[in-house]
Amino acid sequence: MRVSRDKLEAFAAACRRAAQHALVRCSSGNMSARLDDRHMLIKASRAWMADMTPDDVALCRIADQAPLNAKHPSVEIGFHAGVLRTRPDVNVVLHFQSSAATALACSTDLPSIDFFVIPEMAYYIGPVAIVPYLLPGSTMLADAVVAAMKDHDMAILRNHGQVTVGKDYADAIQKAAFFELASHIILHTAQRASALSPSAIAQLRSAGRGA
Repeated sequence: MRVSRDKLEAFAAACRRAAQHALVRCSSGNMSARLDDRHMLIKASRAWMADMTPDDVALCRIADQAPLNAKHPSVEIGFHAGVLRTRPDVNVVLHFQSSAATALACSTDLPSIDFFVIPEMAYYIGPVAIVPYLLPGSTMLADAVVAAMKDHDMAILRNHGQVTVGKDYADAIQKAAFFELASHIILHTAQRASALSPSAIAQLRSAGRGA
């Protein structure tokens, strides 16, 4: 399959945009995008998202993750391809490691944290799944992330980072940025931030689903 230079550049530009929002550092994090029902783009292994070019993009099959160009895909291709297989409503998967959100991913208080401290969490993101620490790049991690993302748009990977999804690049990046904002608020209020009421959350969730 041949991918146009415009699509490769759009993917690289989205990766750079995620880095501009401080969602990743150096070679951390990765992004994937659905091209069609059978093919996906994903960040090449060890590439820095802040410096992404079309030459740093791997083309792979969604069904079996097989690379179709000369680029070696990110070690996390397992959960990227798995999410794209199981979520037809999703076109972009973003694995990020922003500072505040990752600090909370390492917190012993994580199970009790209420992330619904800003309207954007309810409107755009919804409930947050928690995935236990599993070896990065492993089949066990991929399976756990895919299972979590079947009915969530955001998952925290304990002691590792976060995964979110979107209908396009902007949607996925925005969800990650709002989650980092909520995490920052929680951290800087020593986890004493006032959460939204259940009725307010329900109202925002309903409005978000209708958007």
